[in-house]
Amino acid sequence: MSLKRVVLLFLFACSLKTAGAQGKYQWKEATSGGYTYRYISNDPMKARFYTLKNGLTVILSVNKKDPRIQTLIGTRAGSDNDPKDHTGLAHYLEHLLFKGTQQYGSLDWAKEKPLIDQVSDLYDKYNKTVDPAARKAVYHEIDSVSGVAAKYAIANEYDKLMSGMGAQGTNAHTWVEETIYEEDIPSSAIDKYLTVQAERFRDPVFRLFHTELEAVYEEKNRGLDNDGRKVYETMLAALFPTHNYGQQSTIGTVEHLKNPNLKAIRQFYNEYYVPNNMAVVMAGDFDPDYVIKSIDDKFSYMKAKPVKEYKPAPEAPIKAPIVKEVFGPDAESVDIVFRMPGALDTKSNLVLGVMSAILENGKAGLLDLNINKQQKVLNASAGVMGLKDYSIFSLSGKAKQGQTLEEVKALLLGQLAILKKGDFDETLVKAIVNNAKLSELQGLESNNNRATSLMDGFIKSRGQNWAYDVAYVDDMGTVTKKQLVDYANKYLSDNYVIVYKRKGEDKNIQKVEKPVITPVEVNREAQSAFLQKIAAMPATPVKPQWLDYEKDIQKTSLGNTEMMYVQNKDNGLFRLYYRFDMGSWNDKKLPLAAQYLQFLSTDKYTSEQISKEFYNIACNFSVAATTENTTITISGLQENFDQAVTLFEHVIANCKPNEEALAALKGRLQKARADNKLNKGAIMKGVVNYAMYGAKNPFNNQLSQADLDGITATELTNILHELPTYKHSVIYWGPQSLTAAAADVKKLHTLPATFKVAPSAVKFVKDNQQKNQVLFADYDMVQTEVNWLRNSEVYDPAKTGLVTLFNSYFGGGMGSVVFQTIRESKALAYSTYAFYASPDKKDERYSVVAYVGSQADKMNDAIVGMNELLNDVPRADKLLETAKEGMKQDIETERITNDGIIFSYLAAQKLGLSTDIRKQVYESIDKMNFDEVKKFHDQYIAHKPYTYCIVASEKKVPADELKKYGEVKKLSLDEIFGY
Repeated sequence: MSLKRVVLLFLFACSLKTAGAQGKYQWKEATSGGYTYRYISNDPMKARFYTLKNGLTVILSVNKKDPRIQTLIGTRAGSDNDPKDHTGLAHYLEHLLFKGTQQYGSLDWAKEKPLIDQVSDLYDKYNKTVDPAARKAVYHEIDSVSGVAAKYAIANEYDKLMSGMGAQGTNAHTWVEETIYEEDIPSSAIDKYLTVQAERFRDPVFRLFHTELEAVYEEKNRGLDNDGRKVYETMLAALFPTHNYGQQSTIGTVEHLKNPNLKAIRQFYNEYYVPNNMAVVMAGDFDPDYVIKSIDDKFSYMKAKPVKEYKPAPEAPIKAPIVKEVFGPDAESVDIVFRMPGALDTKSNLVLGVMSAILENGKAGLLDLNINKQQKVLNASAGVMGLKDYSIFSLSGKAKQGQTLEEVKALLLGQLAILKKGDFDETLVKAIVNNAKLSELQGLESNNNRATSLMDGFIKSRGQNWAYDVAYVDDMGTVTKKQLVDYANKYLSDNYVIVYKRKGEDKNIQKVEKPVITPVEVNREAQSAFLQKIAAMPATPVKPQWLDYEKDIQKTSLGNTEMMYVQNKDNGLFRLYYRFDMGSWNDKKLPLAAQYLQFLSTDKYTSEQISKEFYNIACNFSVAATTENTTITISGLQENFDQAVTLFEHVIANCKPNEEALAALKGRLQKARADNKLNKGAIMKGVVNYAMYGAKNPFNNQLSQADLDGITATELTNILHELPTYKHSVIYWGPQSLTAAAADVKKLHTLPATFKVAPSAVKFVKDNQQKNQVLFADYDMVQTEVNWLRNSEVYDPAKTGLVTLFNSYFGGGMGSVVFQTIRESKALAYSTYAFYASPDKKDERYSVVAYVGSQADKMNDAIVGMNELLNDVPRADKLLETAKEGMKQDIETERITNDGIIFSYLAAQKLGLSTDIRKQVYESIDKMNFDEVKKFHDQYIAHKPYTYCIVASEKKVPADELKKYGEVKKLSLDEIFGY
């Protein structure tokens, strides 16, 4: 058959599918509350699509489960739209839209404006100056004028506005085609939220720019220390030699970051932040008629303008593999990526999604069964990154012990060859659809998931393809094996980019140098008239809802144990848990046995068949052993409950030893351990555990190599067979009645007459910090990471309210004292925090934890800055009131639901509590004041010995520098990891 005929048949089949789907999912129009909107019939999100007179898109999805709303405001502009000579500009602008307007963020706009204009002119001059000495002089002038301008600025007033109304998750992100601003607000704060956002985008003021610029420098340097990000950018650059996906880094080049231009940023804002290029998306508990009118009233000032779309030239086909290498200290990996049709090609997008799931779905894909299940590599995966103009299909893998990346590549491409030959079971498509429907049901519970899906649809197609998006899961079932094989053969050949991430020194690394910055005023006690107006706006009060564990959880006897029960009244999903009060502290081999189970067969099924059986009925099981608990989870569709539980009970009772699988698992575990030693995050976690508990701690409580070598397959299967004979409780969340659920579990889950007693658990006791000490771990990196650690008093539930308030005020968010001082005023770090960490068990101790990640040459300044705050907490009464109001709103709108009710109860039990602690905290909020916060700080934080946990490069941090902070102990990786 000719290629032309194959393509025509493929397109004809897709057109039939689309026509069928559109019969069920069609655009309709309706009017309510005076506004006309469009919607898709049978859309489970029931999303309403409005277009206001000025072109602003508004998309609303009502979900009454919690009295909160996920909000997203997005513009269809990202790094693709950056000017060629100012990459990173869209990302700069994202940061600056947190700085306020003429109405908020300023003490005196009339006095501040000429200084901000002067700063803008100076940056324009700096941008055009080439001579290093002259540039330094101009920057000194920028620093000087910025310092004067800052006297009229109110740092972080946006964050104060949002936290004061009870917002959570204040954030934003920039990517290639989008910039999105995110808030999770109480349902009672709609008017406040919309008033603030309308003002935010009216005429933003780019104040406090030079300190924010330094935060972006820090973000860039963190990226230079991130091997995964370097692989990502190398991959994009090779895959897209013409398109801005590959030619313009979202965060910008080092050269462009050094030469920012405020006038260019303003021009970008004026061009792309216009209503016909933007959308407001809200998902949650609200009246859509009220909300659309409010948005129209608040945002009608915006004027539409023509928007210049980014229109890239088509990429030339890749005719032979393009090979790239990235070097760095982290673990080795290989990525094979193909350039595919973009997300706007809905027919291609559908087949691509199914094809990716045929290769890997976590259970029964080709990679799952033929590579991961057989432990041929450390791990392998496949996935799709759907962008507007092109999508990216990827195959990724990590080598096991003694394996080369080239061997991993061959194994990955081998599975691709199987796909292209059609050597897979066509019934897998039906299972993929069933599991996609399960995921869709689960996703509907989350407002964030709803809002993100809707915004993604706007960014890619202005929402015009929402009918295809809604029909996607149904349409997956129409994709045939022939379509998949033809598609794979059409698009997947030697037309790929392969990136080898190898261990070694990166010779090309280039950091952004630190400019001299004088700390600026943050005026943390100041409040604009606008903030006061927002605070005074009436809001419909939301009453907090407390859990009553006696009423909200039903219990029944189940043999010699109990079953805890909460009914699912929303859908047909269930989750069943067997929860054991024993974990790795009782037996180090338990986590290994839990991991081993997935590779074992029984007398009836191979391990591959077990995975297929679960996937076919859209159910899952897992065995997770943590330090003090082991939890078996079985979940999925209630209609398949009996089948899923019966299958799991058979597996755990009849799994057979497999020495070959164990040998492979041991080899992969050894490689994973070696890779952990190359990961700076894992290293820091180990150093902090060392500081908290001493040389023997939970982090390095690991099987030694000799222990690992000596474990047998029979030993591990015996652990699995015997696990249900130890004492455990049963938890059920699902649609069945208590009586029916208990009867089902009793019928399917065998309980012993008498439970075995668990082995005694090893005890870890937190250390006392008697004097300052430095624990240092060497790592090849641009930045330094510093954690402060001090163990404090024994847990006292009466302190919960004060601890929560202290954390919010002192160092728990963007509006906190620590963030304002370290980042906003002194520009010493991109990320910083400090808090009083509560234990999860009674009779355990609190810990003081603080963190700064900074450039190596700013480490001393960062440590001094944090120490000043640890020793002396600044007084800011209005900031404290904002923190208190935020606490109130958080508690009033928090709803603990589903099986979360049971896990809240278990967590309370562990702390020795019998009631919902939130009630006590809520009632204490109005009584707390700064004097109590200061007393708490003085008693538990200030002028105390700390252990400094530092991960940095020895080449950049001299040993003598570290000695200033305490006795230095350099930790080896063996000491940190315990192997």
